[in-house]
Amino acid sequence: MLFRSKLMQRFFLTLLLIISMIFVTVYFYSVPVIKKKVFEIERNSSAIALNSVFSLANKMYADTEKYRSQALESHKKRLRTVVDLADSFFVTAVAEARRNGFSENQARQAAFDQLKGFKYGDNDYIWIADHNGILLSHPDPRYQGKDTATFRMNDGDSEVRAIIDLALNQGEGFYQYKWNRLDSERPLDKVSFVKNFPQRGFVIGSGVYLDDLDADVERIRSEALTELREGINEIKIASTGYLFVFDARTNMLIHPNANIAGKNFLELTNPVTGNSIAEDLMQVADTGKELYYKWDRPDDPGNYSYEKLSLVRHLPGFDWYICSSVYVDELRSSSELLTERIITIAVIALIVALLLMLLFSQWITQPIKRLADTAVRVSEGELSAKSGIRRDDEVGLLAHTFDTMVERLRDSIQNLDIKVEQRTHALAEKNQQLIIASESMASAKEALAQSEQRQRQILDALPAQIAYINPQLKILFVNQVFARIFQQDKAGMIYQPLAAVIGDELCALINWQLESALQGQQTAGEYTEQHQHREMICKRILIPCFDPDGEVNGVLILTFDITTEKDAERQLNEAQRMNAVGQMAGGLAHDFNNLLTIILGNLHSVGDRYADDEQLQRFLEPATRATRRGADITSRLLSFSRRQPLSPTLIDIDKLLRDTIELLSSSLPDNITIDVHNKHSELWPFADPGRLEDALVNLAFNARDAMPEGGELSFLSQTIEVRARLVMDELVQPGHYCEICVTDSGTGFTDQALTQCFEPFFTSKSNGAGSGLGLSMVYGFVKQSKGYISIQNASGRGATITLLLPAKNPEEISPIHQMSDQQASLEQQGKLVCLVEDNPDVRSVVRQQLIDLGFDVIDTHSAEEAKRLIPLLPELYGLVSDVMLPGNINGIELANWLYQRNNRCRIILISGYSYQQNGEKPISQAFPLLSKPFDIAQLKKAFHDCDKR
Repeated sequence: MLFRSKLMQRFFLTLLLIISMIFVTVYFYSVPVIKKKVFEIERNSSAIALNSVFSLANKMYADTEKYRSQALESHKKRLRTVVDLADSFFVTAVAEARRNGFSENQARQAAFDQLKGFKYGDNDYIWIADHNGILLSHPDPRYQGKDTATFRMNDGDSEVRAIIDLALNQGEGFYQYKWNRLDSERPLDKVSFVKNFPQRGFVIGSGVYLDDLDADVERIRSEALTELREGINEIKIASTGYLFVFDARTNMLIHPNANIAGKNFLELTNPVTGNSIAEDLMQVADTGKELYYKWDRPDDPGNYSYEKLSLVRHLPGFDWYICSSVYVDELRSSSELLTERIITIAVIALIVALLLMLLFSQWITQPIKRLADTAVRVSEGELSAKSGIRRDDEVGLLAHTFDTMVERLRDSIQNLDIKVEQRTHALAEKNQQLIIASESMASAKEALAQSEQRQRQILDALPAQIAYINPQLKILFVNQVFARIFQQDKAGMIYQPLAAVIGDELCALINWQLESALQGQQTAGEYTEQHQHREMICKRILIPCFDPDGEVNGVLILTFDITTEKDAERQLNEAQRMNAVGQMAGGLAHDFNNLLTIILGNLHSVGDRYADDEQLQRFLEPATRATRRGADITSRLLSFSRRQPLSPTLIDIDKLLRDTIELLSSSLPDNITIDVHNKHSELWPFADPGRLEDALVNLAFNARDAMPEGGELSFLSQTIEVRARLVMDELVQPGHYCEICVTDSGTGFTDQALTQCFEPFFTSKSNGAGSGLGLSMVYGFVKQSKGYISIQNASGRGATITLLLPAKNPEEISPIHQMSDQQASLEQQGKLVCLVEDNPDVRSVVRQQLIDLGFDVIDTHSAEEAKRLIPLLPELYGLVSDVMLPGNINGIELANWLYQRNNRCRIILISGYSYQQNGEKPISQAFPLLSKPFDIAQLKKAFHDCDKR
């Protein structure tokens, strides 16, 4: 009777199916996982217990080693005290003997005899030997008065004699060697403190035997093993699992089974592998893997068929192996017990649910069946039928509503028949009109959609942020660029307040523009903003939009990213400023070099002429040093102004870095470590190697000053090809470059230093330290070498300075000139030299230097005059010419002209400027170059270099 209703059957079966599926799903989804997790938890508890015991044993070993170190240090302090006490006793004993009338030798011998009986500790003693190695005092009669050089150990060396020699050289110290005890012949390891007393003519030594210290350490280790055994016996894994410990010789140190503990178990085999169980355990030590084997149980001895798992950790200090051991079926027992309980609970819950479902189904379906029967009667035309159900729940409400609906349906049918006929005719007419209007609207809608799509594509493609807002500052439209900048979805921005999208801070920043736009005024402003961790300079234009009545009904916001344009403008201004400063510095350096040449030349002349006047020499020396210091400053200014004389060539960067590191290793503090990474390449940098080395050394010294507490300094070199846009101090031109990065872990650069670091005389060092020309020299050298430079602070700590120098293939570079190998005579006396210098004071100084070297000199002030004069001098020995000369011919052109006429003539160029001006190529391979100021020794060396060519 209960299941006669189909609705009752379906409802009950549906609920039964749902609950059954839930039960099956929960069982197959959770029970295996629970079993697995419980098994892993039980197994992990074994690993945790093992790791805890391993940590405890490791700490015991560390404590043992610490005790040994502290005990040895204590013994050393006691030995030092004993030797000092022996010396004090000797002084006191000698003084007492002298007061009793003994001679000096008798008093010393009496003191030595008393010291022989001096004992302390575990029968330890002191000994005294003179500087010749003769033992003056020793408690063992076998060695008293003997020469220590005759005492030989097993290796044939006299260790005591060697110790005495070391004490004589070093004064005092601790030494380890082998020596027998007083009552033994077997040599043992011994540590002695020996101190030289030169005023008394002997050394005093005293030592301690290391086996005494080792015995204490072994005692502590045995105590640690006992303590570890007590801790392990209290640890239980699962029901019968346990921990055990054995050493590398397979001696079982700790085991709960008294039959195995304390014995060697190398002969016990693993039934699974057939190998020694000890060897299998050693192989899996510290691998994280478990050893699987079979063993007997305490309740079933001799039956090696029960599965076990063991984890092994190796303690290198004690050379112990600490193992855990647990039966597999014990690990599984907890999970299986938990699974059985879950299934029991689920079955009981299913039975209860079935009973409740049966009652609930009957309670729900009976009134529904009555409603269904009433509905059948109504459908058959019996509009007066009623359900008769009276309930205060939703089913009762449904029945009442159904009865009311039937009554209204009966009335509505009667009225509907009348109205249907009236509406049918009217609908026919309207239907025709709607068809025509629908076709027209479809065409207009398609055209409007195409127009909107084109406008959206155009606005999204524009490189600007576009937004349109209403007078209430709510967004009505944004393009794709605007949405991407603010990292939001275009559709999600619509009808959102402007402040909620761009942020309150930015909204407050442009508030003055918004107010002006809402009043009908177009405005523009520039702002610096942060977007996606990048600083942007934006130009924002706000354009008001008006309705037909002239009222503002919206504002169009156009935002352009002008960061690139601003960077280019800033870099151009910076380059123009640095170029202007460089021109001024170069001009000053050139004139100052001429002055320094005159000063240095006259100082050397005065010094040579009055060499015997010591008082004058004392005044000349600081003046000469000051002149050379001024020359160094002008050299740095020329480097910054890009007018220093350069000798560019292909550089083996690997060799140059090695030489630089070797130079720095003795100059940098020990607390700074240097690291070099060089990625080899077929392309080499093309620059002046000497100036490049100076630049790297300068950067290293700056890094040293930035790391007062020490740190790391690294050099990285590699070849890169620039194709895309790259900005350093200026826009990098495409091509191949050698990149050299110098990185330190120091304090980095301040914002002011990053802005002014390349300016001459700017320094961030306090107390006037530094000339402020270091980085400016590096900057000038890089720019003169047609390279690029940048400085960046690291995100954490320190800074990186990157140099880009042009890189070329060795086959692309060929020497411009090759000098002859003809050897010139070293006899210079009376040889004729032509001097070309436009400054009369400099010319006078150089002329005197040439005369002092034994040359006959003819001088002129211009290259044109020299070209007219040289053909009249067939015996011309050499030419000394300034590079920068008045007229249409400079010194390089004059040197090339003379070399083509007479390649045996010695040609030397002098300059306070770079001679690579007006597009001249470097010719350092042909002619030596002297930078002003120079002295007579440098001039003489230049002639010697010409002779070697």
